[in-house]
Amino acid sequence: METWLVIVLICGGYLVATLLMGVLSGRTVSNSVAGYVAADRTMNVLVLYFVLGASVFSSFAFLGGPGWAYSRGAAAFYILAYGVVGMVPLYFIGPRTRRLGARFNFVTQAELLVHRYGNRSLGVVLAVLSVIVFIPYLTLQMKGASYILSVISEGRIPEWAGALITYGVVLVYVLTSGVMGVGWTNTFQGVFMLVIAWFLGLYLPYKLYGGVGAMFEQIDARDLGAMLQAPGLDASGAPWNWWAFSSAVVVSALGLSMWPHLFMKSYAAKSEKALRLTVVLYPTFQLFLVPILLIGFAGILAFPNVAPADTIVPYILTQIDLSPVLVGLVCAGTLAASMSTGDALLHAAASIGVRDGLTPFLYEKIDDRTERRLIRMLVVFIGLVAYYFAVVSEVSLVALLLGSYGGVAQIFPLMFAAFYWPRATGAGALAGLVAGLVVNTLFLVAPDLRPFPLHEGIYGLIANVIVFTTVSLATPPEPMEKLRAYMDADDG
Repeated sequence: METWLVIVLICGGYLVATLLMGVLSGRTVSNSVAGYVAADRTMNVLVLYFVLGASVFSSFAFLGGPGWAYSRGAAAFYILAYGVVGMVPLYFIGPRTRRLGARFNFVTQAELLVHRYGNRSLGVVLAVLSVIVFIPYLTLQMKGASYILSVISEGRIPEWAGALITYGVVLVYVLTSGVMGVGWTNTFQGVFMLVIAWFLGLYLPYKLYGGVGAMFEQIDARDLGAMLQAPGLDASGAPWNWWAFSSAVVVSALGLSMWPHLFMKSYAAKSEKALRLTVVLYPTFQLFLVPILLIGFAGILAFPNVAPADTIVPYILTQIDLSPVLVGLVCAGTLAASMSTGDALLHAAASIGVRDGLTPFLYEKIDDRTERRLIRMLVVFIGLVAYYFAVVSEVSLVALLLGSYGGVAQIFPLMFAAFYWPRATGAGALAGLVAGLVVNTLFLVAPDLRPFPLHEGIYGLIANVIVFTTVSLATPPEPMEKLRAYMDADDG
C-alpha cells in the first residue's frame, strides 16, 4: 500500500472515532437549550481543562506557532507569554458568572452584560462582534485542516476538499450534541495532541541535529542568531521591536478569557470550585506548546525557504524517514488541533447569534425546540461562510488570529467593570465598546496611522476606557438592587 494512502486512512480512522464520540456524548444531557449550550451546567474539571486548552491551541498552535518559529524565531514565544496569564481574570470573574448564570438562566456572555447594564443594544453589538471575530478564527481552523490533508495526500486531496471533509464531521457532532459533544471530543483531541506534540517536538531536533541544544547551536553558528534573540523578527524579516511584541502579549492576554466560546464555559462548569481549579491548572497546557515551537525551529536549517511558513509541519513530515503509521498519527493530531477549536467556535457563534442577536427582538417568545433549531441552522450558515474564506483567503494563520484578538479584547473593560465598578452604566458600556471597536478597526486597516508601533487593540482599549468612563460618569447609575448580585459575589 502506498505511503500517502496509509497516512490518509489513519486520519480517516481518527475522524470516524471523533464523530462517534461527539455524537454519543450528547446523550448525557437534556434535549433543551440549557443542555445544548451549557451542558446542563455539569462539566467536571477534566472536561473543562481540555475544553479551555484545546479550544485555544488549535491550528494556530500546531501550524501557526511552528510557522512563526520557522520564519520569525523567538517572536513565537509571545504565544507562551500571553497564554500563561490570559486565564487569570476567569479565576475571579468565572465563579461569579457561573453563579449568575444559574440564578438568571444565562448561557451566553452578552446575556450577562445586557442584564448588568440594562441595554439591549449592547447585546446586539456583542452578538455581531462575536460572530465577526469568530469567522476569521474558524477560517484559521479550516485552513489548517486543509493544509494537512492536501500535503499528506501529495495533492490528491485538494485544500477545498480537506476543509470540507474535516468540518463536515465537526458539523455533524456539533449539530447533534452541542457543547457536550464539543467537551468530550476536545478531551479526546487534547490528550491526542499532547502525546503527538511531545513526540514530534523532541524527535525532530534529535534526528536532524542530534538534540535540542545542538539544534540551537547550529542555528546560532549560521549567522541566524537574530532569530534566537527576543523579541525575534517581524513579518518582513527585520528585528521585531519590543513595542509591537509587548502590546501583542497584552492584547492577547486581555482578550483570551473574553473569547465568548471560552467565557461561556463558565456557565457549563459543574461547580465554582471546579472552575477555579481548572483555571489554576490551565497554564500547564502551555507545556504542550514548547515542543510544538521546537518543530518550527528544527526546519530553519534543514528545510529552508518553505512557503507559506504555516505549512512547515506537514512539509517536514513528507521529507523525513518516518513510519507511515507515525506520520498518520501526527497528522491526525494536527487535525485534532484544528477541530478542537473549530467545534467550540461554531457552537458558540450560533448560540450567541440566536440568543443575543435575534430572540430579544422577536415579538413573541419562541419555545425551546424552535430556539435549538435556529441555533443549528446558524451553525450551518456560519460554517459555510468560514469555509468560503478558508478556500479563497491567503492570509497567515497567526495574522488571522491576531486580527481577531484586537476586537475581542474590547470586551474586557465592560466585563471588569460589570463586577468591580458600580458606577458603570449601560450608555457608557455601549459607547466605550463602539469607540474601542472603531479605533481598533481603523488602526487595523490603516497601520501607518499608528503614532507608535503598538498592536491596534491597545489603541482601541485606550479609546474604550476613556469613553466608557466619561459617559458612565455623565449618565445615571444603574439601580443598586440589581447591582448587588454582581458586587456582593464572593471571590474566595
